[in-house]
Formats: sequence, C-alpha cells, structure tokens
Amino acid sequence: MIPLLAFVLACGAGAARAAEDWDKLREQMVQRQLAARDITDAAVLRAMRTVPRHLFVPGAGSEAYGDFPLPIGHGQTISQPYIVAYMTQALRLKQGDKTLEVGTGSGYQAAVLAEVTRTNVYTIEIVEPLAVSAAKRLKQLGYDKVVVKVGDGYLGWPDQAPFDAIIVTAGAEHVPPPLVKQLKPGARMIIPVGGQWAVQYLTIIEKLADGTVRTMRDIPVRFVPLTGKQGK
Repeated sequence: MIPLLAFVLACGAGAARAAEDWDKLREQMVQRQLAARDITDAAVLRAMRTVPRHLFVPGAGSEAYGDFPLPIGHGQTISQPYIVAYMTQALRLKQGDKTLEVGTGSGYQAAVLAEVTRTNVYTIEIVEPLAVSAAKRLKQLGYDKVVVKVGDGYLGWPDQAPFDAIIVTAGAEHVPPPLVKQLKPGARMIIPVGGQWAVQYLTIIEKLADGTVRTMRDIPVRFVPLTGKQGK
C-alpha cells in the first residue's frame, strides 16, 4: 500500500536508517507502549505496526516512536502512540466503517484509521498549511482513501454524514452538537472535553439504535484546544 522507499529518500532524515531499523522501532513501540498496557484490538495493533510514524514527524528521527507527544508546527502536536491507539480502539471500528476525524494535524491518526477500516476516512484541519502538508504526505504514502478538507471541524462534514465513528483530536469545552447529529445510530464518537486550563477527559458518545445518546467519561488527557469560530 505504501511506496515507502521513495518517500523515505525524499524526507532525507528518514534515509539515515534502514527500513529494518524503523520496523524494529515500531515493533518495540507496539510491544512496550501498547500491548503491555491495555491495547488488545488486533486491527489497531496491526495498524500501529504498519504506519511509518517517523514520516509524519519530519526531523524527529527515532523520537517519533517515543512515549510522548511531539510538536508538528503551528502550535499543534501529534499525540503519543498510546493515546492514538487508545482512542482508535475505543471507537470499536470494523472494516468498511466510514469515519470522520476532526484535527488532521500531520495525518498520522487518519492513516491509522485507514489501515483499520480499509475504506474512506474524512479528516478536517483548520490550519491550512497543516492540511496541505498532511494531504500531500498521505498521498505520497499511498493513503488514497483519506480525504482531507480545510475547515472548522466543530461543524463536522454534513455532506458526507452520517458516520460510523467520529474522532476529535483537540480539546473542546463541550461536545459539539453538529458532530453528534452526524453520527449514525449505533455509532461512537470520542473527544477530549474540558477547559483549556482544566483537566480534560476523553469522552465517549454513543448514539443508540433509537437515536438517544449516551455519554461516558473516560481517562484524563491533555490536548491542544479545538479552535475555529464555532469551537470557541
């Protein structure tokens, strides 16, 4: 799926290591940071083994596989591998599920979603330079089923709704009603909720078959804030 060699050479820093070295770092990440904790979903573990995380954080080298978030420019970050895996697992995805991501960033989470669902992933980024670079990177890596849009993710993507799952990778003070509306019955959304200077909690929203909504608060986290006119 991924023309990896050509993209590694284009990135320069990635060419300093053999492909086997990157594979080893990914395997160590999966074993020590994910499987050793509570990540058990086989599809999620496979995706985390597959996506070349170092190519989504140019210049980070082996630190791309560290157990911590990293800056990606424009005041944004890429989440630590464990949080990416944890949020993906919480969605209970199946192959063929139509997903929406709010907060494309470098494109890494979208690539993980695409590996799990094997179908189209729709992702929105409000910072245009990040959206442009992520779209280019994803295309070069062969993720043709990821569709990137510049826009305010608070509003979701009505033209492509409803979704089987929605993941929000920025902290919001409340759950955006437009996103809840765009969930299919039986679908799930995961989003960090809390004030910018307060404790945020991953929050799981599940729309039941009859359309009613159930909300569950999960683990404490720290994300950059959801921005945009509607997100404030």
